[in-house]
Amino acid sequence: MTYQHLTVERRDHIAVVTLNRPQRCNALNFEHLSEIEHCALSFREDADTRVVIFTGAGKHFSSGADLVDFPDELAQPLVVRRRRFRIGERALHAMLGIDQITIAAWNGGAIGGGACLATAADFRIGDSHCFIQYPEIDLGMNLMWQSLPLTVHLLGPTRAKRLVIGGERVHAETLRDWGLLEDVVPPAALLSTARTFAATYVNKSPAAAQMIKRSINQVMGALDRALMHMDADQNLLTHTSADQKAAAAAYAAKSEPRFSGD
Repeated sequence: MTYQHLTVERRDHIAVVTLNRPQRCNALNFEHLSEIEHCALSFREDADTRVVIFTGAGKHFSSGADLVDFPDELAQPLVVRRRRFRIGERALHAMLGIDQITIAAWNGGAIGGGACLATAADFRIGDSHCFIQYPEIDLGMNLMWQSLPLTVHLLGPTRAKRLVIGGERVHAETLRDWGLLEDVVPPAALLSTARTFAATYVNKSPAAAQMIKRSINQVMGALDRALMHMDADQNLLTHTSADQKAAAAAYAAKSEPRFSGD
């Protein structure tokens, strides 16, 4: 299939999936997320690919949800909004469900939903400019896509709170120290390093490797979906709050919001 917002290249048992909206810093709108979901699910029928590398075209891995398209989503009836708001979790779960080993070749920023995708990979290689940030808290919103458990599993509760409640921006060397990145390399070496890393897993028995991966993921995340099943509804609720409206106005005005707790 030909995608509008993705490119897929297959070579030597490795597929490279590139988020390809560089003019929007690979911001994720409904159509882009739908393509990610479709692409991730398509690997179920691909017996030749053993490793899938995800990266971003241009400067950043992904700047997260596309706020330009966001007002159009909020204009839909509630019954439609609930379904469309879950496109992010659908894309994330499709990515988590890829049988093959997955690697994020993390260039530049992985922000909000972009960070959710990066943490959904089995491994992460970062370039020296990479960073993570969850800005939802400063927009008066919770983190969606049933992605919060990924951050907790990878970093532990304290660092997850720093990122998701504190909204901290954390850069490459610290991310490596925290164990979120396997390596930090110059930008020009990012994809070649990811391919070299991938070669280790290409040369393992694919059936055994994929069964082990699935078992490890089930051990770590058996209750994740049950616990997080209403985070999209919680997000819709935040959009009825005065705090979220104040945050949206402050974002548009490039000022600091004042939160009342209402």
